[in-house]
Amino acid sequence: MDIGETHVLRNAGGVVTDDMIRSLTISQRKLDTRDVLLVQHNGCGLATFTDDDFCEELATETGMRPPWRTHAFRDPALSVRRDIVQLRHDPFLHPDTLVRGFVLDIEAGVLEEIVVDEDA
Repeated sequence: MDIGETHVLRNAGGVVTDDMIRSLTISQRKLDTRDVLLVQHNGCGLATFTDDDFCEELATETGMRPPWRTHAFRDPALSVRRDIVQLRHDPFLHPDTLVRGFVLDIEAGVLEEIVVDEDA
């Protein structure tokens, strides 16, 4: 790939958040990117707690609940599947966006594609 052909966005857990959609929309509308490859991995730290528990920990420590969610998940394949569906239905992404998702087995170094029915 040449410089400018790929726009890599990272966040904790590789989950779709409002900020991720904002960045994808800018990338598509201003930099002409189209395809989205969503990758999460097994053994992710986001699978070790829940949103509610983390929120309560922060509230106990700081006296405030955060205005954002962690998007914690138990099963990366299910998380990827849900994020694929969300991106495929987002009105701000370009209509011809191809969205594919994968779970990386970090021990084996193998990517498993998560297939979602196009009608989902």
